Amino acid sequence: MRIFVYGSLRRKQGNSHWMTNAQWLGDHSVDNYQLYSLGHYPGAVPGDGTVAGEVYRIDASTLAELDALRTKGGEYARRLIQTPYGSAWMYVYQRPVDGFTRIETGNWLDKDKF
Repeated sequence: MRIFVYGSLRRKQGNSHWMTNAQWLGDHSVDNYQLYSLGHYPGAVPGDGTVAGEVYRIDASTLAELDALRTKGGEYARRLIQTPYGSAWMYVYQRPVDGFTRIETGNWLDKDKF
């Protein structure tokens, strides 16, 4: 199975250690989403924009760990998207983004520019 990550799970980011057993497949951008800075991590929500990230091949135990990290308390929900590497899971932020800063480029690595 595959997962698309766009924030702290990306290479050289704060939670990249969760991806230790994952196989990097390549970079990818997802259309029709907007990226917001929620503080130390981002949230992607449906909207007019593009979100940049990375696609990985992962096993079931890694997905279970990521689900525990991301879906606890209903903050994110997993959605299936299409990538050049096949379908992949993406965590979509489920709460209102009012008051949070939109990252106009859609790239979490640009967070300090906004």
